[in-house]
Amino acid sequence: MSRGGEEFRIAHGDYSAVITEVGGGLRRLRHGDRDLVLGYGADEVRPRFRGSLLVPWPNRVVDGTYSFGGTSYQLDLTEPERRHALHGLVCWSRFDLLDSDASSVVVGHRLVPSTGYPFELDVVAHYALDDGGLHCRVTARNIGRQPAPLGLAAHPYLVAGPSRVDEWILDLPAEQVLGVTPDRLVPTELTAVGDGDLDFRGGRTVDGAEVDHAFTALVPDPDGLVRARVRTSDGTGVECEWDPSTLPWVQVHTADLPDPARSRLGLALEPMTCPPDAFNSGTDLIVLEPDAETGAAWTIRAL
Repeated sequence: MSRGGEEFRIAHGDYSAVITEVGGGLRRLRHGDRDLVLGYGADEVRPRFRGSLLVPWPNRVVDGTYSFGGTSYQLDLTEPERRHALHGLVCWSRFDLLDSDASSVVVGHRLVPSTGYPFELDVVAHYALDDGGLHCRVTARNIGRQPAPLGLAAHPYLVAGPSRVDEWILDLPAEQVLGVTPDRLVPTELTAVGDGDLDFRGGRTVDGAEVDHAFTALVPDPDGLVRARVRTSDGTGVECEWDPSTLPWVQVHTADLPDPARSRLGLALEPMTCPPDAFNSGTDLIVLEPDAETGAAWTIRAL
């Protein structure tokens, strides 16, 4: 058994993927012999949320504190260096196998209520491969007796080719970006991407830009879907596709680390239902009523 528990391997044509029991996340995605996401070894503890599901919130809850329904809550500070609660509650939880075949797998987890999040959710992740790539869908059902605050996302690090992030071209059809403070990455204000150096509309090289920001005002293609692309100069790479009506935000992170050997190896591109700290701002926060279900879906494919 791997460090991430049981593994579920699926394949279709040139595509193959590995889903983990721990976190119900994506450990590997390949097209032929080419990695499409920054994976990790079965004998490794998952580094830095690679491929994680982010439920019941993506990104940060500032100071781990929020109020909902007239009650104040304190979450565990899982990003102690910045004093925030980071990336939800299921990343290190074991998911049960619910269904599978050669090209698809469905895993689920019943979230245990806690003092910081005393709400009850059934979380189900669906992964399926076909000629169009890897289709991912996560749903959450409120099985409790009170409304629950909720956000959904995932954390794939896309890989365009054998070089590092700096040589890749990012095409991101987003018109606004959420500013953050330089020390703790606390959200500040929305600005037009054209007002700074984070405008990737039409595609440009990442080339030294340090990005850890949420983007919105996404511009879909004529079919209503947003497509963000990371590619090399020869056109090969990865595309992520989603519906902006359910995922109106996307976090982009260039994976900057103090160790140069481990830094900027993949580009995190995380479609999100809400921005960072939505538990406090309320921006695009889902309030899930008892017995109600919500979900979000995205696709990752080779270019």
